[in-house]
Amino acid sequence: MRLSIYFLSLFFLQSTATALWCYDGQYSCEEACRDPGQWAAQFPSCEGLRQSPINIVTSKAHRNSALPPFNFIGHNQDINISLKNTGHSAHFSLPHSVRLSGGALPGKYRAENFHFHWGREGIPGAEHTIDGERLPMEMHIVHVKEPYGSLAEAEHDIAGIALLSFLFEESADDHPHLDTVIEALGRVKNNGSSTQVINFKLSNIVPSASDLHSYYRYMGSMTTPGCEQAVAWTVFKRTLPISSRQLSAIVSKCLFWSGQPMMDIYRPVQPLDGRVVYKSNSGSLLPSLPLLYTLHILLHI
Repeated sequence: MRLSIYFLSLFFLQSTATALWCYDGQYSCEEACRDPGQWAAQFPSCEGLRQSPINIVTSKAHRNSALPPFNFIGHNQDINISLKNTGHSAHFSLPHSVRLSGGALPGKYRAENFHFHWGREGIPGAEHTIDGERLPMEMHIVHVKEPYGSLAEAEHDIAGIALLSFLFEESADDHPHLDTVIEALGRVKNNGSSTQVINFKLSNIVPSASDLHSYYRYMGSMTTPGCEQAVAWTVFKRTLPISSRQLSAIVSKCLFWSGQPMMDIYRPVQPLDGRVVYKSNSGSLLPSLPLLYTLHILLHI
């Protein structure tokens, strides 16, 4: 009997240890975790002054001609990637051959992963809002500044991480290549499960850099604990299509670590706290960011 109690206690401790935080939708049914309003109790950076996501007020964004186009490297390559259910989300790991430069970023960056944030059927779940409007879904491509070897190393640099955000807007037609993602998500239903996606091409999901000259830029944080304030955010103005059929399929594929349906996986918007949001000149063909502009950005966060 004592042995049974010991193992039950051990299981409970292990479960709570891996589940210190959760999203609002989870918290309503699971009191053992901390919802977004309580994240800072365990992860102090989550109440910092440069938190993400934010609401972007388009009329207040400062136009800046020193925000040039990006250079996407490896987006047209056929790559083999792994997908894992992390218990909070589903992460598609990317090879280091996928890289990023330009866009006024202070250096070159290599890709780590991409993932999505969604709501539930009939309820939008993008993280960033535009003029108060929340769109159905958001895709993040996470990049680490070279020469850092990991996200953990990059978190000590105010721009050590570059996050590209793509917002999805509901369309009458399917996204022509999103079903590959949906099918893969169906193979990682449970926490910890993983699979391989063969011959995947990022350019099938997101447009080429030449079609993405218009974007917003601000300095912020990761949107999950520990909310590290080390992110140069780029939110593209151009939205990507997703049909209601595809959206319904995506939100029903995976389960949280708690066994509940993985829905409403987004953090509420955070205060701007005096930060400046910049917007690019869509026709800009300027060279990379000079040192003076780097200092200007850092002085306005």
